[in-house]
Amino acid sequence: MMIALFNWFVKITGWPVQFLCFRTKILYEDRKVQGRHVKGSAIILSNHTSVFDYAVYLFVFFTRTLRFQMAEVLFEKPLLGLFLKCLGGIRVDRNAHDFGFLPKSEKILERGGVIGVFPESRLPLPGEARPLPFKVSAAYLALLSGAKIIPVVTNGSYFCRKRARVLIGKPILASDLLEDGADEKENLKIVSERLRERIMELEKLLNGTETTESR
Repeated sequence: MMIALFNWFVKITGWPVQFLCFRTKILYEDRKVQGRHVKGSAIILSNHTSVFDYAVYLFVFFTRTLRFQMAEVLFEKPLLGLFLKCLGGIRVDRNAHDFGFLPKSEKILERGGVIGVFPESRLPLPGEARPLPFKVSAAYLALLSGAKIIPVVTNGSYFCRKRARVLIGKPILASDLLEDGADEKENLKIVSERLRERIMELEKLLNGTETTESR
């Protein structure tokens, strides 16, 4: 309850600031199938362009409390770490082989919540192909929970004259991406790669003119 209340406080008080900084234009692959309001449990799966991606999605999906998985380095900064904890951020210790974030995420989904995941796990370095290979934890969580995946992409244009643009894709069930005959380990890799391909498709749409509706 406190996390939800704090989220609402941040959204309401931060709306004018985010409007000036991001001026986000929201587009949809098919608005009749998936708009900004997320019903029931879901995993928001996104490309990763900036540390500000989460701040943008906080306002894109205004009606829901997003519990994003976040790198440990963000929580190591005292004030920022406390702020993210109050928002409900889920710490992921990438170098500690600690997978405690998965059962915590699953419990949130079981209660009808919304989890946010950047499956690339880190920001790309200059010259690296984007998106980076996806970690299998997102596919594992989706298969374990049965929650729908909502693929989303952003162009990362923040704090500049060009407007930030976000494209919301149609929901996916990870179980629909499984390969018959493959074992569990192989399927995790297969599902992860197919999710990555889906994000790449949406990035092409975002950079083109093929979206059906915008706001």
